[in-house]
Amino acid sequence: MTRPVGDRWRALALIATAELFVMALWFSASAVAPELAEMWGLTSVETAWLTNAVQLGFVVGALLSALLTLSDTIRPRHLVAASALVGAAATATLAVVVDGALPAIVLRFVTGVALAGVYPPGMKLLAGWFQRGRGLAIGTLVGALTVGSALPHLLRAVGGVGQPRTVLLGAAALATVGALLALFVEPGPYQSPAAPFDPLAVRRLLGNRSALLANVGYFGHMWELYAVWTWVPVYLATSVDAGGSPSVDPSLVSLVAFATIAVGGAGAILAGLAADRLGRTTLTSASMVVSGGCCVAAGFLFGTSLTLLVPFVLVWGFTIVADSAQFSAALSELAEGSYVGTALTLQTAVGFLLTIGSIQLVPVVAAAFGWRWAFAPLAVGPLVGTLAMLRLRTLPDAEKLAGGRG
Repeated sequence: MTRPVGDRWRALALIATAELFVMALWFSASAVAPELAEMWGLTSVETAWLTNAVQLGFVVGALLSALLTLSDTIRPRHLVAASALVGAAATATLAVVVDGALPAIVLRFVTGVALAGVYPPGMKLLAGWFQRGRGLAIGTLVGALTVGSALPHLLRAVGGVGQPRTVLLGAAALATVGALLALFVEPGPYQSPAAPFDPLAVRRLLGNRSALLANVGYFGHMWELYAVWTWVPVYLATSVDAGGSPSVDPSLVSLVAFATIAVGGAGAILAGLAADRLGRTTLTSASMVVSGGCCVAAGFLFGTSLTLLVPFVLVWGFTIVADSAQFSAALSELAEGSYVGTALTLQTAVGFLLTIGSIQLVPVVAAAFGWRWAFAPLAVGPLVGTLAMLRLRTLPDAEKLAGGRG
């Protein structure tokens, strides 16, 4: 017997809170990477892999999940809870046992694999509760994910500077709470029943032209997003130094970095409301135009006072993730109903694969041209993504988006 649709707000609150807590795992090691590098004598390459290993693990986990259609053959709440516990255990082990690069990178990879069982199934759970207002619902979920990703920076800012194990254990504890919350989420009235394993499902998904355009939009967005989230603390610190200001307090950098990422939570929710009314292609295109412009504008604002720089990075953080949920919402409306979970998992897998390249590219550009222009090449992603979404807007399938609003 299906549960009343009125329970959808309870489901949304549970899923969003669970994702918020679990996503603290993502940047838990990245937020304390300088301390870990000093403690363990890591090289710059090894330090970068504390982030890249999560990205790669997520890609591998998501691809395996998509090929095996796990999100559509296992109850999503069970998959989310079990995956969250694995990620929490890996992070706690990193905090209390590990003292070197190789085991740390392996555990970060495991964490990434685990997170692939949290984010896409969470979106499928929400799609089962929301037919109308799906943009707002998934926007809220992505908003929670955004704030959750920023939490390690907050943990560091309020007492974790010089205490990396405290930050890591705090993130693991939050993820454990998130896993327990996920178990209370019942399937919604629009949830597709568990589908049988179908090796041709992925091929059919790739052959859907409209869904492919929505994916290209997402890929362009992802090219920018995680590279900015990873390197904006370095950009902020070097910008302040270049401006001739006194040595910046590490806690202040962490606090501004937290705010830059976390403000995207509000962006995702407000963009969800707007997209349900104005259309997904309109919202995503506008968001990418602004955030892509910020990639270039960052060069002109480098070295200026915090009075200018902080509002700028907050606008950037707001718009850079505002469109993220709408690519997923669009795909959930365009893809084959029985395999929406697989479609979303495949979308995120390829998107996160691209982030490995862009995260590596930024410091290379910085080494060649300085941090002033380090983010400029990222503007290519939003440009390509905008063109894809504007093309999708012209197709008949655009009528399926946002209740016919495109």
